[in-house]
Amino acid sequence: MLSVVRVHLPSEIPIVGCELTPYVLLRRPDKTVSTDDVPETAPLDGHFLRYKWYRVQSDKKVAVCSIHPSEQATLQCLGCVKAKIPLSKSYHCTTKCFSDAWQHHRVLHDRAASALNENGNEEEEVFGRFNSTGSGAVNSSLSASASSASLTNGSATPLYPAAVTQRSGETWFEVGRSKTYTPTADDVGHVLKFECVVVDAETKLPVGHVNTILTSRVIPAPSPIPRRLISVDGMAHLDVDGRMTSSGTFSVLSYNILSEAYASNDLYNYCPSWALSWPYRRQNLLREIVAYRADIICLQEVQSDHYDEFFSPELDKHGYYGLYKRKTNEVYSGNTNTIDGCATFFRRDRFSHVKKYEVEFNKAAQSLTEATIPTTQKKTALNRLVKDNVALIVVLEAKVNNQPFDNPGKRQLLCVANTHVNVPQDLKDVKLWQVHTLLKGLEKIAASADIPMLVCGDFNSVPGSAPHALLAMGKVDPSHPDLAVDPLNILRPHSKLVHQLPLVSAYSSFARTVGLGYEQHKRRLDGGTNEPLFTNVTRDFIGTLDYIFYTADSLVVESLLELLDEESLRKDTALPSPEWSSDHIALLAEFRCCKNKSRR
Repeated sequence: MLSVVRVHLPSEIPIVGCELTPYVLLRRPDKTVSTDDVPETAPLDGHFLRYKWYRVQSDKKVAVCSIHPSEQATLQCLGCVKAKIPLSKSYHCTTKCFSDAWQHHRVLHDRAASALNENGNEEEEVFGRFNSTGSGAVNSSLSASASSASLTNGSATPLYPAAVTQRSGETWFEVGRSKTYTPTADDVGHVLKFECVVVDAETKLPVGHVNTILTSRVIPAPSPIPRRLISVDGMAHLDVDGRMTSSGTFSVLSYNILSEAYASNDLYNYCPSWALSWPYRRQNLLREIVAYRADIICLQEVQSDHYDEFFSPELDKHGYYGLYKRKTNEVYSGNTNTIDGCATFFRRDRFSHVKKYEVEFNKAAQSLTEATIPTTQKKTALNRLVKDNVALIVVLEAKVNNQPFDNPGKRQLLCVANTHVNVPQDLKDVKLWQVHTLLKGLEKIAASADIPMLVCGDFNSVPGSAPHALLAMGKVDPSHPDLAVDPLNILRPHSKLVHQLPLVSAYSSFARTVGLGYEQHKRRLDGGTNEPLFTNVTRDFIGTLDYIFYTADSLVVESLLELLDEESLRKDTALPSPEWSSDHIALLAEFRCCKNKSRR
C-alpha cells in the first residue's frame, strides 16, 4: 500500500510571496521509494495523497523586526506611525537594532516628509513599490501569478472553512489544499502547519498516520527603499512608478541576477541561508525587475531551467517577450539544465522582434586558432581561449502606434547586445579579445543598417581596464598594462584593437549634470572614469563590472536609475542580502532617439 516515509521543508523560514514546496518521500505499493506526487485524479492502487495547509493563529499577534525579519519585534518607532510609514518598517527587535539602523531608517522619515510637502499625499508612491500596507504586514507587489491565481493555494476559491481546531488558545485556519503554498500578508507573524495523509480513493477517508510539519513564523519579504529614476536633463527626479510615459522615450535594464549554481553558502556565507535560497531569490528578483517597468530587459547568469520554468512564463504575464542564449558547454561538466546564459526581454506593446544573432566565443576561438596558431600550440591555445561565453544580439522594431522615436512613418530599428564576459582575471588577453570580437560583429550590423545600438552586460572589467577602454574610447593605448599579457599574440598588432561605434557609457551622464540636486549622485561616480563606484559588492570585492553603452550619435540619455551607496549595503556585510538578491546591482537608463550625426 502507498505510504509516506518522510516529510520535510527545504527552508524552515516561510516568507511572504515565496512558494513553499515540502519534500514528500513515498513508499509505493511495489516497495520502491519516490518523490512523485499521487493526486486524486491519478490514484495508485486505490489510494492518493491529500495535502492541507493551516495557519496557526494564536490569541497574541506577533510583530516582526524590520531589520532582522526572523526575530520578534520588541519596540516600535513612533515617528513612523506619525509619518504614516508602513507599520512593518517601524518594528525593531532590540534598542541596539534600532540604534544601528537609525542612519538608514531616518531616510524613511525624510522621504515621507519630503513627499508630503511636495505632493500632499504621495507617501504611497514613494514607499508603495515594495511595501504598501499599513497593517504591519507586507504587501510585496507580487507577480501576477503570485497575487492572483497561485494565492488561491490549490482551490478555485481562496477562502476556506474558518476555525478547524481550537486548543490551548490556538486556532487553526485552513489556508491551502495543494502540495505547495505561497504565504500571504495575512500569514505574517504566524506559524504554518503542513499536513499530508494517504486517502482511500473509494471512501475518501484517511488511511494510516497523518504527517505534519510546523514552520517557524512567516516573515514579510524584506523591502529595500525603492531606487528612484533620476532625470539627467535638468528636471527634478522622477520616481520609478511615476516616470514620464511619453512615447518619445524607452528604457533599458541590465542586471546580472546571480545564477543559483554560483550562489553557494560557502561563497556567500554572510547572507542568511533562507535569503540565498533560489525560491526566495527568484521571487525577490522578479518583484524588483517588474517594478522597474523597463521596456527592454537584459539579464545575465540566467540558468536555462530558470528561464524556461520561471522568468519566461512570469515575465510573459507582464507583457514581455523573451529570447535566450545559453552558454556553450565544452568546459562545463555539470547538469546542462543549470548552465546559465543571457536573456533579453522586451515589451510586446512597444517593440517587435526582427532578428536574433547568437555569438559563441568558442566558435570564434576555434576559427582564430585554425587561422593563426601553429599546430603544436593549438591545444594549448584552445584551453586558454575556450570559456563557453556567449552574447545575444537582438534587433527590434518600434511599433508604430507606440513609437519611442522621433521619425513617425520611418521604420525604426534598435539593436540590443547582451553579454556576460566571464573570464578569470588573469586571462586579460582572452577577456579583451572577446570584447573586441563582439564589437567587430556589431560593426558589421551597423554597416548594414542605420541603427541605434545598445551594448549591455557584465563585462567583468573595471573602469580603466583595456576592455573598458576599447568600449568607451574605441581604442586601447598600446602602452596599456593589460596588453602585457598576450602569450598567444592574439592582440597583435595593437593597432587592430579599435572600433568605429560611437559608444558612451550611460551612467557617465551623471557627471555632466549641473546643480545641487545631483551632488549625491556624482559622489557615487568615480571621478577619473565617470563610471559608478561599484555595480558588484561582495565581502572580498567592490567595483564596477556592469555597463550600458549606447551609440551617442543616435541616442540621448534622458534619465538613470539612481545608484546605491556602499554604506547602506554594508549593514548586511555585502550582496546578496535579504533585500537585494544578487551580488550585482541593476542598471537602468531611459533613452530618447535623436537625429544621426556622422559616425567616427
